[in-house]
Amino acid sequence: MVLNPSRPNDDDVVDSETMPTLAHGSSLLMDAETNGMHRAVIAVGSNLGDRIAHIENALDRMRSNGLKILKLSRLYETQPMYYEEQDTFLNGAVLIETELEPIALLDTLQNIENELGRIRDIEKGPRTLDLDIVLYDKEQINHERLKVPHPLFLEREFVLRPLADVIPDHTLQGTFGRRIRGFWTTPLKGTLAIQAALDAIPKSTPMRPITYLSPSLPFVQAMNPERKTHIMSILNITPDSFSDGGALSPDNLSTITNTVKSHISSGATILDIGGQSTRPHAELLSPDEELARILPILRHIKHNIPEARNVAISIDTFHAGVVRACADEDLFDIVNDVSAGTMDPEMLRTVAQVRKTIILMHMRGTPATMNKLTSYPDGLLSTVRTELAARVESALDAGVPPWRIMLDPGIGFAKTMDQNLLLLKAGVKPLRLREKALQKLPWVVGTSRKGFIGKITGVKEANERAWGTAACVTAAIAGGADVVRVHDVAEMSGVVKMADSIWRKWFKDEGAPRDDPENE
Repeated sequence: MVLNPSRPNDDDVVDSETMPTLAHGSSLLMDAETNGMHRAVIAVGSNLGDRIAHIENALDRMRSNGLKILKLSRLYETQPMYYEEQDTFLNGAVLIETELEPIALLDTLQNIENELGRIRDIEKGPRTLDLDIVLYDKEQINHERLKVPHPLFLEREFVLRPLADVIPDHTLQGTFGRRIRGFWTTPLKGTLAIQAALDAIPKSTPMRPITYLSPSLPFVQAMNPERKTHIMSILNITPDSFSDGGALSPDNLSTITNTVKSHISSGATILDIGGQSTRPHAELLSPDEELARILPILRHIKHNIPEARNVAISIDTFHAGVVRACADEDLFDIVNDVSAGTMDPEMLRTVAQVRKTIILMHMRGTPATMNKLTSYPDGLLSTVRTELAARVESALDAGVPPWRIMLDPGIGFAKTMDQNLLLLKAGVKPLRLREKALQKLPWVVGTSRKGFIGKITGVKEANERAWGTAACVTAAIAGGADVVRVHDVAEMSGVVKMADSIWRKWFKDEGAPRDDPENE
């Protein structure tokens, strides 16, 4: 498809004669009435109130109405189209399987919209929730209430981009021609893949996927070259952590208060609270023992430290029972699981049920066995990619949506010193860009005070390794990290600001680099 720019035209509506007569190629969609089931792609959007909650409530209602969700796209923050005097949207797509015929499916979706507060007062105006049938099997539907394929989807990047996440290779056959704001399309007869249709749309403002942290923080946009790096503060409520064991305790809440306030004022946007040490050969606690350590701290932070309302709270645990108990009191936003759900088979399903974001870290075995599992005969980077991709797929299969998944390469976990250095040297881009399941997801990198820094620098005491940590934090940001996990927040805050200014600022001075680093 070739796009020819022209002068803007007031007529931004697609003529029905210019819309394709479509036949669908092979894809995840199926012929009608195969085993009595149908597949459809539903576009979802929201730009009022708690947009994430509206969309996730809609997904729950779809499931409770018997619609089987097969695949979710990422969510994209998008500018309004047509009626532009409104807030930005979150848009996505859902591939479903259903017994419902098209009009019955439409009725179900509109009932969900109504139940969740949709008010139709301005055409294409603000809405708590929008659910549109974009494709249904391989059918063409021309009903007074429903037209499928959706008449305008070929001109809408906010539909095509999520669609390309769920059925990128799906093909449309027919005659294509569109009139889009200021552009005419040259008619094309033949076959057009969804991804090709997306690539053909003229783009102005980049449309990037988002990751949700907490109600108080902006979304993470891992593909935004101007993004700021988040600082995750380490708060170990453990007597046996390798560098700060015993420094913090539920028996001394005043120290907790001072530490939390200090870390937040120094620039921490995420507080990571852990009751289980994950150093090699650490004693493993039961969920109840872990809760005894962290619950008093989490309650104290929520109810007695108002500054913490403006940051995200993470719990560092691999126990589903700990997640469930803390979620029952709404004490946190993020689960930081060093095992990526492998040490508790209920973890991923629990995270999905309580609607929290999860950090999936690459590790092999357990903290007790990981140092014996450092052989990577197929290459470190390729193996980390494939093993993490498998955990992402497991999380998605358990119901965790893509916008609630973050990744961690697991520096110091089932890695030798040289392997840790290789991960820092390579950065996360080779992991992110060369494995489809990992694309567009944000990365957390934790190197703070770790043993390999002490070996290289000769600094024996872990709490004196700030200089070595600073070098690693700089390397992590240069390599594409979105979050750095650190003990020394005040010192590393300056390092992060400097590294962001070098690698994240999109310079506009004459002669300075202008390319988006993610497109290199």
